[in-house]
This record gives sequence, C-alpha cells and structure tokens, in this order.
Amino acid sequence: MLPLRDTIQSLHELRELLDLARSESDDSLEEDLWKEYRKTEDRFTALEEKLLLSGEHDDRPAILSIHPGAGGTESCDWAEMLLRMYIRWTEDQGFKCEVTDVLPGEEAGIKSATVMIRGENAYGLLKGEKGVHRLVRISPYDSNKRRHTSFASVSIIPEVEDEVHVDIRDDDLRIDTYRSSGCGGQHLNVTDSAVRIVHIPTGIVVQCQNERSQTQNKVTAMKILRARLYEMKLAEQEAELLAITGPKKSTEWGNQIRSYVFQPYTMVKDHRTQVETSDIHKVIDGYLEPFLRSELRWLQKGAFILEDCQR
Repeated sequence: MLPLRDTIQSLHELRELLDLARSESDDSLEEDLWKEYRKTEDRFTALEEKLLLSGEHDDRPAILSIHPGAGGTESCDWAEMLLRMYIRWTEDQGFKCEVTDVLPGEEAGIKSATVMIRGENAYGLLKGEKGVHRLVRISPYDSNKRRHTSFASVSIIPEVEDEVHVDIRDDDLRIDTYRSSGCGGQHLNVTDSAVRIVHIPTGIVVQCQNERSQTQNKVTAMKILRARLYEMKLAEQEAELLAITGPKKSTEWGNQIRSYVFQPYTMVKDHRTQVETSDIHKVIDGYLEPFLRSELRWLQKGAFILEDCQR
C-alpha cells in the first residue's frame, strides 16, 4: 500500500501548493506547481500500470498466433501485414521476437504464423489483442480496384511456467519431422529439422521450424503445446462460470475487435474501447500503445465485473 499512500500524499501536497499560490496571488509558484503536478502524474501512471499488469501470467513471455479468415489471397496478405505490425512493435519495445513457424500462402501472404515474444510483461501488454481484426482497403489483387474486407484472427497465450501442471502423456502425442519450408538457410532445406506435434485427445497441432536442431524445435513446440493446453483448461473453467453469469459474444468473422480502414478514409478503431486514430500507417508500422493501454483498462474493468459475479 506504500505506493498508493505516497501518491495520495503527493495529491495533498499539490493541493496545498495550489491553495498557497491562490491565497498569495504568487505567479512565481507556477513552476513549482507544474513540477509537483508532473511528479504526481508519474506516480499515478506507475501505480496504474502496476495494477493493470498484475495478472497471474502478465509477466510471462507471449505466444502470438495469426490465422487468416475466409477470403483467399486477400486475407492471407492481411495476416502477413498483422505479423509485420506485431514484429515492428516488439522491435520498438526492445523485446526478443522469434517466428517459430510460418506457413506461406499460395500466392501471397501467410496461412498461419506463430511467434514467441519475450520481454518485460510481454503477455500482459498483448493479451487484449486476442480476437478478430478487420481490414478494409482497395485490393492490390483486384484488377478492377474494388474495395475488399478481410479478416484475420489473433491469438495471445502466455508461455506457462514449468511449475504449472499440464498433463501431457507420451501416448497422446504424435510427433512428425519434416523439412522446413521457411527461410533459414541451406541447413533447413536439406534436413528434417522441423517438428510437428499432434495432441491426439484434443486435436491441437503445433509445429516449429525456426531452430536448426530438431531437438531444439521439439522443445519449443512442446512449450507451445503446454501453453495451449493450459489455455484450454482455463477456457473450460471460464465456460463453467459463464454458464452462471451468462454467455458472451462469440469470436467469429464479423465480430471484430478492431477495424483498419484504408478507403474511403483512413481510420483504426477499437470497437471495445472506442479508441481510434486516422494515422493508420503509423499503427500498421507498429505503434500500438494507445490501443494496448486502453485494452488493459477495459480488461481490468471486465475483471472487476466478473469478480462481482463470482461473489
């Protein structure tokens, strides 16, 4: 409670300084007022961030997956644009980003991609990005230059710690090796270093082709499998609770969390928080901060509501 107490004390000091300036009509106190205001604002920001990133797994690395929706090449291209956007964001944050698996589209773009993101509060910062992302633009693949709408889904799960119990039996796994189809040099093209793991009971499929060693790829694939099984376990628990508190809107094509519009105007709008900007090129280039911060507040508000329902 010390940070909260210090912040409240800063508010009292700021109010006293403001009252003093008013009573004495002393303009020379303006600089001190602004200095105290900025100090108090910084404390509030730090306190809010600590609260917003206080989830059980917020400090964990994030596993980000992207899949295009219906729409063929147009949606595959949109999925690749999103992948580039998140990679640019991780670079701006100074985070470590590893594309563990990517499946190229038939003509352009990607059919799927999985990325491991490591950095301070990586999962906590990105967890609100989970959902359907919608693109509206003049298609570069349409000779008639018509406007197209495309969708892609983004999944964000934390890399779970070894201490978290997830039951994985060897008999439930089918492990295949194959030659990598992605970039990585001659070594990846001539050896069966890529690994695909199928969890038979759930049908979950994970694969990794980023590492040069088959063993390293297997270790990374198992980490992703453990995280997805843990996410499934939590989803089952949430479903049981929602049976009591009421259903939520399903995540399907058209139920987008955010829209990116290039024509007839430029706009990026988050449909949950109502945060929007006309600078779509800056967002596509990795500037996500206004959206991520507002998402955290939105998620925190939802957590408080859910907590009330559980009481």
